[in-house]
Amino acid sequence: MRILIVGAGATGGYFGGRLAEAGRDVTFLVRPARAAALTERGLRIHSPVGSSVGSSAGSSVGSSVGESVIPVKVVTAGAIDGPYDLIVLAVKSHGLAPAIADLRPAVGPGTVIVPLLNGMRHIDALVAEFGPNHVYGGVCMIAATLTDEGDIVQLTGLHRLEYGPLDGGPDPHLAAVTGALSAAGFDSEAMTTITQRMWEKWLFLASLGVVTTLMRSPVGDVLAAPGGPAFTERVMAEAVAIVTAAGHPPRDQALTFLRDSITNARTVPTTSSMYRDMRAGLPVEADAIVGDLVAYAERLGVDAPLYAAAYTNLSVYAGSRTA
Repeated sequence: MRILIVGAGATGGYFGGRLAEAGRDVTFLVRPARAAALTERGLRIHSPVGSSVGSSAGSSVGSSVGESVIPVKVVTAGAIDGPYDLIVLAVKSHGLAPAIADLRPAVGPGTVIVPLLNGMRHIDALVAEFGPNHVYGGVCMIAATLTDEGDIVQLTGLHRLEYGPLDGGPDPHLAAVTGALSAAGFDSEAMTTITQRMWEKWLFLASLGVVTTLMRSPVGDVLAAPGGPAFTERVMAEAVAIVTAAGHPPRDQALTFLRDSITNARTVPTTSSMYRDMRAGLPVEADAIVGDLVAYAERLGVDAPLYAAAYTNLSVYAGSRTA
């Protein structure tokens, strides 16, 4: 199966790198500068547990303990030579439109697209562009970041990928997609409830993002401050109310995961990707993660003052970057 990974950032680079390390036929669609760096240095993953793929795969070279150096194939926009069987789309929400334009030549009659973006707006865009038969739902759970040199640093041992048809029904390509994404050094599962899982991940990301960006601190520091636990509880309650009103009430296991993650943050330094991007002066996914939930709240009559405040705060930050 020919696999195209669109984006080689922290998410696409990690999962695509592990797939390449496991011997899958993987190509990264990246910008010219990233393509040159990957060709010269290989794709480098630093992990707290090292490579989770046996050396028999034969695709790691020059690795030290905790580091994988993986030779990878790259392609740039305009140089795609035909359709791919599986496209894993791993870009930030603000990079979706150019990514769609770049990957059009890679989509053939049997292509499956598994997007790993946050929120839900990207699903509408992909279905409108390529049709519902090509688009799966996708959820990834990983804490990772990029170094200045472009290396991927996995911050915890969590690395899980979930995917499946949006309607949860049978699909002729699912067995092949499952084979391609399984046994590659990370947790992977085909889901019949992928749309619900996407909403539940959105709940988690939004809660973590609002807490950390509004308070400009890791969750543990917020919980240790006067009023911090009550503030965090209100943030989570607002998110639960919004997604429930939208018709996707979180299941018990999702609520348990959310609360356990917040509780563990008292002893483990837990942040959000939006917080890390803000600290680095980078663009943030304010609209896709927070703004769309605020829009749902307004449309459905849900009181969500903390989310409204957080979205204003993020919008001010975004405006200051372009001023």
